Parts: sequence; C-alpha cells; structure tokens
Amino acid sequence: MSKDPYKEGLFTKNPYAKKSAVTGRLVVVLDSKLDNRGLQLLPVISRAVRRFDIHELIFTDDKGAKPGSTVDKIAYGGFVEIENGGVIVTGDKLYRSENCLGEVAGFDVTHMPNHLNIIIKNEAIDTGLNLGFDLGMELVFR
Repeated sequence: MSKDPYKEGLFTKNPYAKKSAVTGRLVVVLDSKLDNRGLQLLPVISRAVRRFDIHELIFTDDKGAKPGSTVDKIAYGGFVEIENGGVIVTGDKLYRSENCLGEVAGFDVTHMPNHLNIIIKNEAIDTGLNLGFDLGMELVFR
C-alpha cells in the first residue's frame, strides 16, 4: 500500500511551484450562518477541480482553520461552477474582480460525490448574499 505524502508529513514545503488560476461563476448565492457546523477538513493541501463541476464556498473566521482541523463557525457563500479547471491549493486567494475575499483554508467532503466544500478563511466572514454575490459573478482562485 502506498504512503500518503500528506498524512506521512513527507512535504516540508508546498510543492506547487507554478499553477494556473481556477475560475468559475456563481450559480447559487447562499444566506446562512452556523456556529456549530463541525466541518472536518481533509489533511491534504490541494484538490483538483474539473471544468463544469459545481462546488460550495464556505467562509470562516477560525484562525486555526487548516488541513486536518475542525471548523465550526461558518457562513455559506454560494455554489460556483468551474469554468477553468485546475488545482486549488490551501493558501490560494479567492478574488471577485481585484477584491480578495479570503484564502483557502482547506476542503471538506461531507457531500461528495455531489460537491466539494471549499473553506475560505477571512477575518470578517459573511454570507454570499451579504457579500453582494450575484448569479453569474466571476470568482478566481489564484
């Protein structure tokens, strides 16, 4: 059986030297918050996303949110349809135009294979509706 390099702690630094931006458009805007969600973030730092897949954006202000952690306080942002597939890596920033909405803290697979939860860490979390999200709005991970 092969070792998982993330679980085994074999990486001493982020191995992603260069990668393309991942772009998508909002297909759902969400408006809800929870203080006890219990998201179990995967121990890995990256996930590949394919063109036309739809994934959920969830915001948190939990400073300890990182791969392998549990996240309780969240705000639902929306669902994004991927237009330009690629690899999203922990630490990537999520942008609406030039406005940074936060950085990727990790991933949760509660609802797979339906969709991946992409957890975005920001100091002041809010819902997609309160962030001014609208259907068709372009978002970029870079």
